[in-house]
Amino acid sequence: CRSYSGASLALGHGARRLHVSAAYRAQAHVSMSRFEPSSFVNYERLQSNIDIVRKRLNRPLTLSEKIVYGHLDDPHKQEIDRGRTYLRLRPDRVAMQDATAQMAMLQFISSGLPKVAVPSTIHCDHLIEAKTGGVKDLARAKEVNHEVYNFLSSAGAKYGVGFWKPGSGIIHQIILENYAYPGVMLIGTDSHTPNGGGLGSICIGVGGADAVDVMAGIAWELKCPEVIGVKLTGSLSGWTSPKDVILKVAGILTVKGGTGAIVEYHGPGVDSISCTGMATICNMGAEIGATTSVFPYNHRMKTYLEKTGRGQIAALADEFSDLLVPDEGCKYDQLIEINLDELKPHINGPFTPDLAHPVSEIGAVAEKNGWPLEVKVGLIGSCTNSSYEDMGRAASVAKQALDNGLTCKAQFTVTPGSEQIRATIERDGYSKILGDVGGVVLANACGPCIGQWDRQDVKKGEKNTIVTSFNRNFTARNDANPATHAFVTSPEIVTALAIAGTLNFNPETDYLTAANGEKFKLDPPYGDELPAMDFDPGQDTYQHPPPDGTSIRVDVSPESNRLQLLEPFDKWSGSDLEDMKVLIKVKGKCTTDHISAAGPWLKFRGHLDNISNNMLIGAVNSENDAINKLKNYLTGEYGGVPDVARHYKANGVSWVVVGDDNYGEGSSREHAALEPRHLGGRAIIVKSFARIHGTAQHLLEAGLLSYDSMLILFYLNNPSDYDKICPDDKISIRGLKAFAPGKPLSAAVKHSDGSEDTLELIHSFNETQIEWFQAGSALNRMKEMQ
Repeated sequence: CRSYSGASLALGHGARRLHVSAAYRAQAHVSMSRFEPSSFVNYERLQSNIDIVRKRLNRPLTLSEKIVYGHLDDPHKQEIDRGRTYLRLRPDRVAMQDATAQMAMLQFISSGLPKVAVPSTIHCDHLIEAKTGGVKDLARAKEVNHEVYNFLSSAGAKYGVGFWKPGSGIIHQIILENYAYPGVMLIGTDSHTPNGGGLGSICIGVGGADAVDVMAGIAWELKCPEVIGVKLTGSLSGWTSPKDVILKVAGILTVKGGTGAIVEYHGPGVDSISCTGMATICNMGAEIGATTSVFPYNHRMKTYLEKTGRGQIAALADEFSDLLVPDEGCKYDQLIEINLDELKPHINGPFTPDLAHPVSEIGAVAEKNGWPLEVKVGLIGSCTNSSYEDMGRAASVAKQALDNGLTCKAQFTVTPGSEQIRATIERDGYSKILGDVGGVVLANACGPCIGQWDRQDVKKGEKNTIVTSFNRNFTARNDANPATHAFVTSPEIVTALAIAGTLNFNPETDYLTAANGEKFKLDPPYGDELPAMDFDPGQDTYQHPPPDGTSIRVDVSPESNRLQLLEPFDKWSGSDLEDMKVLIKVKGKCTTDHISAAGPWLKFRGHLDNISNNMLIGAVNSENDAINKLKNYLTGEYGGVPDVARHYKANGVSWVVVGDDNYGEGSSREHAALEPRHLGGRAIIVKSFARIHGTAQHLLEAGLLSYDSMLILFYLNNPSDYDKICPDDKISIRGLKAFAPGKPLSAAVKHSDGSEDTLELIHSFNETQIEWFQAGSALNRMKEMQ
C-alpha cells in the first residue's frame, strides 16, 4: 500500500484497520468486511494541494478540479490550463479487468520492477460467455480460461496485485462496493471505470500502459480536462430513472460531445438520485467521450458507504465535505440544465448510444424507419444497471405481470453485477420473481454487454430487435450480428418491453391483457435503494497477494496460443517516413470494436500476434464500402485487412491507416493500438480521435510509438484533407527530426497520376511522450532510467 505523510493503510484479509493522522486516530479503527479495503485518500493532503492551487488560480474550483488538482504531483509548479496543459498526477489505485489485465501485466513484467507501487486489483469478468445460465457458464469459463486465470492469479500474487476470481462480478460494481469513495482518484483499464463517480470519485478509464505507469510509481499524465456542468433540478419519479438522465445527456452531447472534459453533475435534483443511480449516470458517460463524470458528496453516498462496510470513510468524508462539493461561484466550460420533473423515460438506439427517443415515441419511430418492432430478447443487468435498486424495480414490474398470469413474450436475461448483488437478490426473492417471469440468471460477469453471448435464437444476418439496460449498442456489439437492432434503456423499461414483446408499448399509458382477458396497466416501478437486511456477501471470491511474492513463478508457455511475452520495441531510426502505403482508408464510424473486435477474440488478449488477426476487420473500406476486403497493391489481389498488412510487413513495406471522424470511439482497448504497430503500421492519420484512443496515454506509451520504427497519431489540421487521400496513394511524413510539442508536421501525399498534395498534420505529443517516441516506447524509456 502506498503511504502518505500522516496517513497510511494497512491492508488485511478479514479485519481492516485504518491509520490516519492523530486528529482522527480515535475514530479510525475499522472492522469491515472480508474484502480488501480501498486505498485511503489523505484528505489533509488533498486539502493542502487544493489550497495551493486555489491560491495560485485565484478562483473558485469545480468539484472535479478539486479532486484532480488535489492529486497533482507538484501543485506548486504544475501548469494548469483547462483543455491545454498536461497534468502530472498521482492516482490512489489501479483496477484492471481480466481482458486488459493480461497485456498490462505482461507489460509490467517487461518493466523489470519487483512489485506494484500503488494498490491494484485484477477482476475476472470479461471472459465468461453467456450460454445456458450462471452456474454452468462459470464452470465452463474456468475450464476454458484456466491458463489465463492461472497467469493473472500468479502474476498478481508475485507483483502484489489483488485478484478477484471469476464469478466475483463486474469490475465496476466491485469498485463501487469496495474501492470507490469521495475524493479518491482511481484509474481502470476499462472505459466504464467512471462508474465510480457515483460515489464522488474521479475514476478514469485508460489503457493498460497507463496502468503500468501508475503501478510502476511514475506520475500519470492527463490533459487538463475542461468541465461540463449538468445542473439537475426537480426530482425523479414514476417510470423515469437515473438511466434516463444520461440517455438524455447523450442525446444532447452526442458520442463525442464530452471529449476532453469531465462531466460534473450538481444542483438540487442530485439528492433525488440514489448512489447507485448516480453510478449508472457516470458509467454511461463513457458513451459521450467524457474523461469521466462525477457527483458531489451527499447523504445518499454516506448511506451507501455505511451499508457496504465503510462507515469510517463516510465519517471522514463528513469531516472534509467542503472538499467534496464544488465551490460556490465556480465556472463550467459548458452548462446543461435538466429538470427531472419534466424528464421522460428514454430509449436510445439502434447502432449508436446517442440516438435518443422518448419511450412514448419509439414505436412510431421504429415503424417509420423499418426497425423490427418485435422484441426478441430483453437483457437487464451489466455494470451500468445491476444494483440492488435496479433489480428491485425490474422485479416490481415482473411481479405485476405474474400477478396477472403473464410471463415475458421475449427472451429475458438477468446479469447480476457482483456476487454480493447475486446473493442478496436471491435471498430477498428478486431472483425468483425474475426467473418466474421468464428470466435466465447469467453469471456475475459482463456477458452479452461485451459480446460474450452464445446467442442461438436468430441466425447471423437476420434482422431483429433486442432491448438492454447496457451502455453500448454499436453494430454487432452484443451478438456479432450486424442486423441486430440494439436499444439501450433502463432495466424496468426493458422488463416491461420484454413482457409486452414489442417496442410499440409505452408502460406509462398502454395496457396489457391479463390471462383472464382483462386489461391492466403497469404501475410505476419501485425498488428499495438498499437492502433492509444489509448485503449478503455471498461466496468468498477474493485472493489477497502474499506479503512477499518473490518466490512465485509466473509461467508463459512459448507454445501457448493465449499468452505471449512481449519483445522490446525498436527505437526510432532517426529518419522521416517515406512512401508509405495506405493500408486502408476507413469510411464513417470506426470504434475500437471495429479496430479490435471483442467477443470470441477476447481469448487472445494476452497474445499480441494472434489477436492481431482481428485488426480492422470491422472497418468500412472507403474504396469499395466493403468490410475486411481491400486491395493488396503489391499483388493486385483483394484480401482481409490483417492479411494484407502482414504481407506488406513481410515485404518491408510500411503503411498508414487513414480514418474518419471520432476514430477509436468506445472501449479502452489498447489492442486497437498495439495491433497496427505489430503488423508494420507507422501512423494513423484521421479527422479526429475519440478520447481514449486519441488522447489517452496508452496509444502513446506502448501502443503507438514504435515497433520496427514507430507509429504516430495525427489529426488532419484541415479535416477536408481526408478527401484528398486516395487508397492507392503513398504518404511521406516529414519533419520528424524537429518533432516538438505543438509543432505541426507535414505529409506529402503522392497520387498514382504523379500529382502530389502536402497536408498539415497536428499531434498532441508532449515532451515526455516524444522521449518515449525516441526510446521506442515508454517501457524502453523506463528501463533506460532504471
